[in-house]
Amino acid sequence: MTMEIVNRPDPPAGLRRRLWRLPILLYRLGLGPLLGSRVMLLTHTGRVSGLPRRAVIEVVRHDGHGYVAASGFGPKADWYRNVMATPRVTVQVGGRRFRATAVPLEAAEGAEIMARYAPRHPAAARRLCRIMGFAVDGSVADYREVGRHIPFVRFIPGDAPSS
Repeated sequence: MTMEIVNRPDPPAGLRRRLWRLPILLYRLGLGPLLGSRVMLLTHTGRVSGLPRRAVIEVVRHDGHGYVAASGFGPKADWYRNVMATPRVTVQVGGRRFRATAVPLEAAEGAEIMARYAPRHPAAARRLCRIMGFAVDGSVADYREVGRHIPFVRFIPGDAPSS
């Protein structure tokens, strides 16, 4: 079997959305560090309202260039649409909070990130693919193909990078 897109779900709504947002409450209570370094609180600006918005998303990679996250619900996810409109954000990972700039990654880089992520976190990768509507056989090639279909964003600490 090779990767196929079975059903790309819409971002969660109603009760499901509230459940997905429960980790935000942990951050508000000062318990964010309990979530570890694989989860970040992203504070961004609403593209329509201009108001601060929050989302908790998984860190799929952290290196000297920043923190990388994937928009599992694709380009329809509110947080993704918001950071594409206003890339200046605040990120909190564990107890560390900092300003950052959101930079979208090319599909090829996303493919390589997903291909490296899946073998390190196989259960999470399978679960995420199922949630995102991808059927995979567990091979690196399949995860690489999934990575081509998911928008990845790098959050670069500090001021906006120069072009």
